[in-house]
Amino acid sequence: MNGVTIGQAAAFVDITVKTVRHYHKLGLVEEPERDSSGYRRYGSAELLRLVQVRTLAGAGVPLAGIKPLLDAEAPEFAAALTEVERQLTERIAELTARRDTLHRLADGDRALLPDRAVALLARMAGLGFTADEVATTREGWVLARALVPEGFDEYLDQVEQAALDTRFLALIKRGIEAADWDPDDPRIAELATAMADHYLAHPARLKTVTGFQARTETAARYRLISRFGNQSPAGARLADLLEGRLRAAGVRIPRP
Repeated sequence: MNGVTIGQAAAFVDITVKTVRHYHKLGLVEEPERDSSGYRRYGSAELLRLVQVRTLAGAGVPLAGIKPLLDAEAPEFAAALTEVERQLTERIAELTARRDTLHRLADGDRALLPDRAVALLARMAGLGFTADEVATTREGWVLARALVPEGFDEYLDQVEQAALDTRFLALIKRGIEAADWDPDDPRIAELATAMADHYLAHPARLKTVTGFQARTETAARYRLISRFGNQSPAGARLADLLEGRLRAAGVRIPRP
C-alpha cells in the first residue's frame, strides 16, 4: 500500500481533514487518485504541497495568493514574499496600535485624550474645580479634539498658561456658577463684560476661546464646542454676551 489516508496526511501536516478538503476545493493541492480500495492515498508529493500551503497560510499569505506564489519562478516568489512581509508589518503596527488603545482604555481618560490633557484635568481638582466640573471639561475636550484635532495641542498650551492666571480662573469659576442663575439676572451681563475685558487685556487668553475655529464648517464646529457645558439658558446667554462683546472689539468669532 503506497501513501497515507487523508486523516493521516492531515495529522502529519498538523491541520484538520476539513482544512485539507478546503485546500482541494480551492485548487491549492491536487486530490490524489483513489487506490483499488476506493481510498485516496497521499504520497510524498501531496504531503510536501500540504506543508507548503500550510506554511504560507500560517505566515499570513492569503489563500487566494498561495497557488500563483507556489507556481512562480524563484525571483517572483521572493518578490511576492517581500510584499507579504510588508503587508504583515503594516498589520502588526495596526494591531499594536489597537493593543495600546486597549491599554489606554483601562486607564480611563488616556484612551481619548493625550497625556497633557489628562495631567491638566488632574490639576483642576487642586485649583478648586468640582468633580462634576472636571468631568464636563473632560467631555468637552474629547469633543473638541475630535472636531478640531489640528488646534488641540495649541489649545492645551494656552490652558496650561491660563491655569497660572488667578483672575482668569476666578472668572471661569464665576461663569460656572452663573449657569444656575436666572437668565435675566443682571449679573450675567456684568460677568460677560468682566470676562471680555480680561480676555482683551490678555490676548493670549483669547486663544482658549478662538482656538477651536476649524478650517471647514467653522461655525457649526465652533458652536458645538463652545456651547458644550453651557446648556442652561443662563449659560447660553453668558456665552452669547461674551462673544458679542469680543466681536465688537474686533475678535473673529464664528456666528451660528
